[in-house]
Amino acid sequence: MPVCTNKGCGKTFNEADNSDTACEYHSGAPVFHEGLKSWSCCSKKVTDFDDFLKIPPCTVGRHSTAAPEQPKPVQESTPAPSSVGKDGTESYGTPAVVAAEQFVPAAADNKPVVKEEDLHDAADDVITPGTKCKRRACGHEYVDAQSRDQECVFHPGEPVFHEGSKGYSCCSRKVLEFDEFLKIKGCKTGKHRFTDVLEVPEKVECRHDWYQTPQSVIISIFAKKVNKEKTSVTFAKNELKVDVHFLDGKMFQFHTPLSQPIDPEASKFEILSTKIELALKKANGISWASIEPNTNVMVWTTFGTTGTVGTVGGKEAIVAQDVPLHLLTK
Repeated sequence: MPVCTNKGCGKTFNEADNSDTACEYHSGAPVFHEGLKSWSCCSKKVTDFDDFLKIPPCTVGRHSTAAPEQPKPVQESTPAPSSVGKDGTESYGTPAVVAAEQFVPAAADNKPVVKEEDLHDAADDVITPGTKCKRRACGHEYVDAQSRDQECVFHPGEPVFHEGSKGYSCCSRKVLEFDEFLKIKGCKTGKHRFTDVLEVPEKVECRHDWYQTPQSVIISIFAKKVNKEKTSVTFAKNELKVDVHFLDGKMFQFHTPLSQPIDPEASKFEILSTKIELALKKANGISWASIEPNTNVMVWTTFGTTGTVGTVGGKEAIVAQDVPLHLLTK
């Protein structure tokens, strides 16, 4: 079947099913300016080339196999001289003195570089038929399970646009027209990749502290600028899982088994401006020597019935069966 040549479409079609609303495409030309990428017919601008290819089409029409129209060359007129000297020398204005910009080396990125050829679909990924391969310059559509094992010809490098020329960092070939750039054949072979790769967020450390009452254990995780929608807390009888996501994309994980059982239904948490406070409801009222199981427990907290919380100032200690060591989780 023929392939539609409309910009942003590239789908195969059957002429018998072609109609005035069958194709969604971009009627304008690609625009690359100062690191931004867009279409002249749309207002949306992106910085990444893969995001540029995903910009939704803005025009509806019929599929076409006609060659794309090439932009007409712009005729530049020669400016008239600003002055003519006695000896006939023509002057065209005083050239502007451009101050040299100070070169500032970019900070070294210590993150490991993940190569495109090392990325693959997981064996249990569910792929919808018709999904296009994510590798650059491939465009093959998923049909069935056999599509996973078919050969993929792609570019592992990044698109490079410099002084009008267009190409890939992995290839030496460069072209001028964008349509020709899309036709540059891949330089590496491998298997298709039909699923997007989820970026693993950078993990950071957060300070945390805790205290307890006869009924609860209170844990404070000190964190600012938390993404409340993505942050999650899971209470289980003998386990606690806290995944803190920040607005800058980083995250902090606090997963730990618990030294004593809790009541998950009665436990709760609250995200504040400077911290996340978790209130774990004790299931048995026993004093905790630590949050996690600990085999080296020699002492533990007791609670005074008079005075302040804890043994400080207390006249009488209340401890469930004196917290015998055999009840502590090891």
